[in-house]
Amino acid sequence: MTVQALQRLIQIGEGLHIEFKKKIPEPERIAKEIIALANTKGGKILVGIEDDGTVCGVRDADEETFALKQAMVRHISPEVEHDIEVVPVSRKKDVLVLSIPNSHKKPHFLISKDGMRKIAFVRLEDKSIEASKEMVRIMRDEQNPRDVQFEFGEKERKLMAYLDRYEKITVSQFARLADIPPKQAAHTLVLLVRANILMLKPQEDEDLYLVA
Repeated sequence: MTVQALQRLIQIGEGLHIEFKKKIPEPERIAKEIIALANTKGGKILVGIEDDGTVCGVRDADEETFALKQAMVRHISPEVEHDIEVVPVSRKKDVLVLSIPNSHKKPHFLISKDGMRKIAFVRLEDKSIEASKEMVRIMRDEQNPRDVQFEFGEKERKLMAYLDRYEKITVSQFARLADIPPKQAAHTLVLLVRANILMLKPQEDEDLYLVA
């Protein structure tokens, strides 16, 4: 990558597909960012860039690369495809560009230090947030597509009428609307996403479901 291409990425700024890091943070933190990008639609992490886009560079690109790869090996499952480029920005400093494609092995999980917890993350604008159980299920189903069968009954009709008026709904709102348990409401919404009738929009609190 040329310096000019790097500058174009910096000008785009942090967002759904771009993350800035001054240096490689603690292993679980950088693993979280990588997982979120891989579980969404891919992107790039620029190491050696301040949050405001200032190019500060890193002095030891080999050390930062080693820390990055160790974090990926120890804290990400399954492994994430990636490419690392070193872009010289001055005589003594470089910027690392970590490129992550839209993964075909979703969902990817963060493995905790003790190996006891597995958490999936997705990207929401310029943040990496924990994926809901429904989002994880949808990612799994995308990797193993099957025909979706369901009966379009009274609760589905209520749902579509609600969406026609309010445009979006959460699991808890649908559960109240249809007077069904939240687990059943989540199951129905996931089925409709898999059938391409609805789409899921991840949120920090409760995911939103909209007409696809």
